[in-house]
Amino acid sequence: MAVVFLFYTFDPADMPLFPKCPFLLVTGYECPGCGSQRAVHDLLHLDVKGAFSQNALILFLIPYILLGIYLEFFDGKRRFPGLEKLFFGKWAAIIVVSGIIIYGVLRNVV
Repeated sequence: MAVVFLFYTFDPADMPLFPKCPFLLVTGYECPGCGSQRAVHDLLHLDVKGAFSQNALILFLIPYILLGIYLEFFDGKRRFPGLEKLFFGKWAAIIVVSGIIIYGVLRNVV
């Protein structure tokens, strides 16, 4: 809750409290996670368009992460045993990691 409070209250774009991306600082290229802090801030203020412009990937990863939390900590594995294998199995991991890499490359090319 403290992290949510920080991201809601303070804008990462304006506050030195939030860390800068080391990959961006060293290479000058944006990594797949660049803009995630600003996107989370925008989402907490219900600015989906702003979040999408900061980091479009975060809009797809947040539901994915929430599904993983549900399955792991809120008895989701027992209720929906096939979901874990479908979304967090070997092939799902390959697809997710490949998607993150492709997004990272495309955001610097386009």
